[in-house]
Amino acid sequence: MKDKLLELLNKAYAPYSKFRVSAILETTDNNIYTGVNIENASYGATVCAERVAIFKAVSEGYRKGDFKRLHVMVDSPKISSCCFMCRQVFSEFFNNDTEIILYNNKGEFKTYTKEKLCPLPFDSEDLDV
Repeated sequence: MKDKLLELLNKAYAPYSKFRVSAILETTDNNIYTGVNIENASYGATVCAERVAIFKAVSEGYRKGDFKRLHVMVDSPKISSCCFMCRQVFSEFFNNDTEIILYNNKGEFKTYTKEKLCPLPFDSEDLDV
């Protein structure tokens, strides 16, 4: 995965922050969906690589329980975690044991589960009134 993630970093659109991110999402039926961060001068319109990959899969019909693993690489020597908007999307579509593997640009990585990254999710149960 490291080589594909490094290659994908070149497709990121990050002219403002220069913080390039790539993602590869693996489904339970062994398909993959890729994503890169896409910035916008209006920062609120920026989309993270993680969400691009997840939304591509969802637009093809995948749903909660269909995801095995998400790989995320930042173009930095430091391993960085995912933003909370992405974690909210993880809570919507990932099972607790879905793996999220975070890489730096050297290929070093740390592995987490959705449950570890999102210990107190806001989900459909919170909407029951």
